[in-house]
Amino acid sequence: MNVFYKIFCREIHLGLKLVSPFLPYRAPRQTYYGELPALLQKAGASRVLLVTGKSVRAHGLCEPLLAALEAAGISTEIFDDVPANPTLSCVEAAVSLYREKGCDCVAAVGGGSPMDCAKGVCARVASPKKSLIKMKGALKVKGKVPLLFAVPTTAGSGSEATAAAVFTDENRHEKFAVFSFKLVPKYIVLDPALTVSLPPAATADTGMDALTHAVEAYIGLCTTADSRDYAETAASRVFDHLPAAYANGRDREARAHMQCAAEGAGEAFTISYVGYVHALAHALGGAYGLPHGRLCAVLLVPVLRAYGKNAQKKLARLAKECDFCEKDTPKKEAAELFIQKTEELCRTLGIPEKIQIEEKDIPALARRAAKEANPLYPVPKILDEKALAHILRAIKL
Repeated sequence: MNVFYKIFCREIHLGLKLVSPFLPYRAPRQTYYGELPALLQKAGASRVLLVTGKSVRAHGLCEPLLAALEAAGISTEIFDDVPANPTLSCVEAAVSLYREKGCDCVAAVGGGSPMDCAKGVCARVASPKKSLIKMKGALKVKGKVPLLFAVPTTAGSGSEATAAAVFTDENRHEKFAVFSFKLVPKYIVLDPALTVSLPPAATADTGMDALTHAVEAYIGLCTTADSRDYAETAASRVFDHLPAAYANGRDREARAHMQCAAEGAGEAFTISYVGYVHALAHALGGAYGLPHGRLCAVLLVPVLRAYGKNAQKKLARLAKECDFCEKDTPKKEAAELFIQKTEELCRTLGIPEKIQIEEKDIPALARRAAKEANPLYPVPKILDEKALAHILRAIKL
């Protein structure tokens, strides 16, 4: 990689670090079903577009919210056609229903996909003359967004606390992100009862997504005191409680801790960004339609090893915060221990070390990942397309 381009990237990262403490991020307010209708009525909302998936609805996970809204006389229109990775056409269909039914508020019930779709609806309502493609990147959502609240049924994406939403352009088979502080949900309901039916594999994938958010936010160059606290607490909770939630889905204490971990990790990376794990996962997800959390889990250790010495200091600190070693453990040893603990967790959760990738696709995948990450993501070590292709080959079956 050209040395001048690296300097340019680091100048961008320095600028981000300087402004990070002053970004207009607001954490969503946690509430409960009984209080929510009064909050909506106070905001003038009278007709809610509820965005969810067919499986979530079929399992009755929308019912507690629907019952609370109905009891308060708040009308609800349901859009339940969100796929595993929200597409542009899916968002447009939801926007059409929002307009057709005269909705004035948006709710998301489900995992990251319904929440991202709901954010896409809000962005399109706020900027009706702009396509989501034109809002790709940061701070391009203009106008007033509808009130948005979220009820997560998984513990991983953290989308209930973030300013980002990821969409799939089904025509180009590519994923892209829209980032705007206007897209942070105003209210969230964390109900662990909604996550007990999540299958073990999905529990593992979403939990590793939360860990990846925490780790990438923590080791980046744009952390703040708040984002470091969020990330440390989230990572510790994942290591302590994800194995229990995976082994026994009805363990409500473990499920509650994982919901808090996902929400905290979401707050961390909204402030401090992510890194090459996410850039590569987005490229692979767009090309092959694989679960985002599974891709993050497979990629996390190889990317951490690719960072090498550049991530050692912060990984060592994180290892100590997770009680993996004593406070006086040497930096190199502590950092390696964190990576080993992550490998052990993946094995416990049945996460494979490799996935099916076509060799012919690797150059384009590496190029897409580099384009997404550079120069915006404040990573510990700047990697070029060649280095990213090497990581992809390391996880290729």
